[in-house]
Amino acid sequence: MLPFFTTPHFTPGPTLRRRTRHRRALLPAFAVTALFLAAGCSSSPPHAAPPAAGQSQDVRATEGPTGDTGHSLTVAAAPAATATATAGTSGTDRRAHKTALTVSSYDSRTRRAVISKAPARSGTSQTPAPPSPTSSAAPHRAAVGDVIASAPAPGAPHGLLAKVTKVIGESDRGTEVQTEPAALNSLLGADTAKGTVPVDPSSFAVDKLLPDVKVSWSKAGDVHVGPKGATVPLGSLRLDVGAKVQTAEGAPASAGASVSGFVQVAPQVDFSYGGTGTDATPGSAYLGVSGDWTSGWAVKGRAAATTGTPLRIPFAKLHADPVLQVGPVPVVVNLDLTCYFQISADGHVTVDVEQSLKGDFKAGGTFGVGKGWTPVSSSDMKSTPVRASLTTAGSVQTALGAEATVGLYGTVGVTADLAPYLRGEAAGTVTASSDTPDVKAEGTWAVYGGVDLSGTLRIQLSIFGTPVLQRSVPLGSLHREWKLAGGSLSS
Repeated sequence: MLPFFTTPHFTPGPTLRRRTRHRRALLPAFAVTALFLAAGCSSSPPHAAPPAAGQSQDVRATEGPTGDTGHSLTVAAAPAATATATAGTSGTDRRAHKTALTVSSYDSRTRRAVISKAPARSGTSQTPAPPSPTSSAAPHRAAVGDVIASAPAPGAPHGLLAKVTKVIGESDRGTEVQTEPAALNSLLGADTAKGTVPVDPSSFAVDKLLPDVKVSWSKAGDVHVGPKGATVPLGSLRLDVGAKVQTAEGAPASAGASVSGFVQVAPQVDFSYGGTGTDATPGSAYLGVSGDWTSGWAVKGRAAATTGTPLRIPFAKLHADPVLQVGPVPVVVNLDLTCYFQISADGHVTVDVEQSLKGDFKAGGTFGVGKGWTPVSSSDMKSTPVRASLTTAGSVQTALGAEATVGLYGTVGVTADLAPYLRGEAAGTVTASSDTPDVKAEGTWAVYGGVDLSGTLRIQLSIFGTPVLQRSVPLGSLHREWKLAGGSLSS
């Protein structure tokens, strides 16, 4: 759902892998790191200094069986070595806390997992910190009722949020358990959390669907990938594309149709949780995707007529699994983008138009007690015509956009389609005579810029612990259009 010139070939950096249509999806590098912290460490109060080398923190959410008042949890990008979090069924273990256990393997078909103690990190001390009143002296073993939240792990590439329903047995690999899906409120309890976290552009796995697609990104540390001379702001991902489209039947050779351009986006994940409300459900919740958007594209020639649905051509698919650290809990967000260009035409008008567009967008779903899930969508885009002309009466519309899905732990929650577009139309009369080759046209033409934003809330947003949606809820349709240029038809 997002709003693409020819540049030299480039060699991707080590953190960005290019894939063909038939290659297996790649897991972002930052999301496959080990999930562990050393056991037996003391919990730290808010704003405490970070632990010394070789130590780790047993960070706990503050809601327990005694009815403690919830606290505000920090939402940030998770560190490379993201610890697994658990919450038990009794005592202080009902509080979500980081643990030295890790998900060694998971079978999505049977929902069986193997839980084991994570190995110590290389170069760290093997001497455990002394126990504190708020942490267990001995490593916690998986037990019935435990809720486990894990960053991406073997067999669970999109992360795992599950409740242990049965302990099957011990082996040299760890404790094998049977699980069922769990909800976030069983870990976050009465605490609240709210934050927006940028997605590392280098973490996206990119599947190119057309041959002439080029990828660029940059981030702090002067790390850059892309065509020579490409300028990309920090934190942004850019895709350039060029393609020919079918030319209208009978059009002269000079009217060959093509689309070219780029889209540049700095995506962010928006997350909030409002603590326990009525019936142990959250008082509020929000999940969405937002970001800054820049694009520019050109359309030339006389495109073939389309009937019914406009012709949509995807040119790249992107996937990332950013991990948010919400207090002690790793919340895995699954983000997919499918970039496309779309064209509809009547086969009569010949165009030469180019547009530059810049702005931002937001799409997601918000939950409130008494209101349930409701859509959120907004977009503020401004564009300028770089070049615009039409000849002969007719119409054409092109979009360079992206469809995005955002979910948690492998379940889709929100689908949004952002489609900035360029529309041209000409009205008047076209006359021709058999005794002269001249064709005369009289009338007017105009070019418009616009943006469409639409999408759907899905049933899986119940992963927050909210009531299950009985049906998918449309985000609603956001539509804006403005005039870019106009003039008289040329003969």
